[in-house]
Amino acid sequence: MKSVSARVVIVGAGPSGLRAATELAPKLPGEVLVLDRESVAGGVPRHCDHPGYGIRDLGRFLTGPGYAQRLVHTAVNAGARIQTNAMVTGWADESTLEVTTPQGRRRVRGEAIILATGARERPRSARWVPGDRAAGVFTTAELQQQVHLERLPVGSRAVVVGAELVSWSAAMTLRQAGVRTVAMVTHYPKPDAYAVFSGPGRVMFATSVLTSSRVTRVVGRGRVSGVEVLNEQTGARRLIECDTVVFTGDWIPDHELARAAGIELDEKTLGPRVDSTLRTMREGVFAAGNVVHPVDTADIAALDGAHVAASVLSYLGGDTRSAAGAPIVATGPIRWVAPSLLRPGAAAPSRGKLLMWVDEYRALPRLVATQDGQVIGSAKLAWPASPGRVFRAPWSVLAKADPSGGEVRLSLG
Repeated sequence: MKSVSARVVIVGAGPSGLRAATELAPKLPGEVLVLDRESVAGGVPRHCDHPGYGIRDLGRFLTGPGYAQRLVHTAVNAGARIQTNAMVTGWADESTLEVTTPQGRRRVRGEAIILATGARERPRSARWVPGDRAAGVFTTAELQQQVHLERLPVGSRAVVVGAELVSWSAAMTLRQAGVRTVAMVTHYPKPDAYAVFSGPGRVMFATSVLTSSRVTRVVGRGRVSGVEVLNEQTGARRLIECDTVVFTGDWIPDHELARAAGIELDEKTLGPRVDSTLRTMREGVFAAGNVVHPVDTADIAALDGAHVAASVLSYLGGDTRSAAGAPIVATGPIRWVAPSLLRPGAAAPSRGKLLMWVDEYRALPRLVATQDGQVIGSAKLAWPASPGRVFRAPWSVLAKADPSGGEVRLSLG
């Protein structure tokens, strides 16, 4: 088996991996190698053919494919090497990856390794939605690939399961395919997405958003003919006729490589546990983007890539701090928090923000941090905490936390 080495190996050629490569390649002697299992680099944005990409990281308003192409070209021009059709299947040792390519199997060693494998939506089967096994059931990614990459027909009437940002992305893709979205269904009492999306979206797509509701059955033999929807407040059930169902949201990190390496996972995010510099619990292995916190927008994932690049440079320069630290734990309506480890001397996270996901809507939340039974910080925030999108809070709320103390617990007051 052929063996190769690189200064830094990045697994995943999406926004976080490409941005990390762009930052690292000009600053390091030796190769920065990006491996991706797809035949074309760029990650999920390359098959999201609608605008809204690049706002925070590039100061642009681009389509998904345009954004992906720009990230790829910038990384290559910076000196990074991108190898597509390269499936990383496991680890030969703590710093060597096993890779399968059309040219054969390889072992690729890196002085530092960045996991930037992203996240995926759970399909219908993982959500335990019963009914007929009919054609016409998709996740958002499957839908976008069929419409934008394979140019295949979809249907005529769709129900979208979910009402968060990605759900409206699915509705846009359906519209481009000539499919009407007749309903969006969310179990939350209000739409998950920002009002700027959900309000105009209902008018633009001529759709209704069914809150406090869930799809309980898919109907149709051969092809979907409808879905049964339960209103959880009234107990009423109704059948909505459709030939397409798109399951959106409900994200899980693509964490298989981290698990295979024995890297500690955060029990709430299910991604690798990282500190504020995006170091994992294994020496020389880092993680960035939506593999850490599923799921944020592409431009935030790219900014994560820039942040992890600075951490990798510090590590290669000799900064090998201890893996010890205080866990940061989400409680109450907060489902998860990232980063989830407070290490001594670690810099603030990307953009100086704690990232969280909540299961209850709070209009003007107060975030409270406690450690060893004492309140160590709090912040009254002027923006809502809402299910279906990342909730951000200032890292300064943990300014008095002791990395050598007990777990730091975050709650909403």
